[in-house]
Amino acid sequence: MSRKIRITAGNVSTEAELTESETADALWGALPIRGAANVWGEEIYFQVPVEAPLEASAREEMEVGEIAYWPPGSAFCIFFGRTPASVDDAPRAASAVNPLGRVAGDPKDFLSVRSGEAVLLERTT
Repeated sequence: MSRKIRITAGNVSTEAELTESETADALWGALPIRGAANVWGEEIYFQVPVEAPLEASAREEMEVGEIAYWPPGSAFCIFFGRTPASVDDAPRAASAVNPLGRVAGDPKDFLSVRSGEAVLLERTT
């Protein structure tokens, strides 16, 4: 079953496809979710009403365009480039995150989003 969500952050709007995981199931069940963007290097994250432990697939090294859940902050993350934790050009989370899927459009579009701007996660039809 393919589950797609729309991520709207500031003036950027794109679809993303969720993976099959317990954390993705919990996120799907909590939609729609509204928040305010926090920018950390080339990553946007914001708190979501989801509680989930680290999964077996959790990791710190991410790929450009991946979305994930960060358990310590109950946060949804969008990775689109280097972060302060990066050791090369690849995105790196502050600590291990549960991968949730990836965005369909150009992840670099999120470069225009500023801290405090509204973020909306919703199911697509």
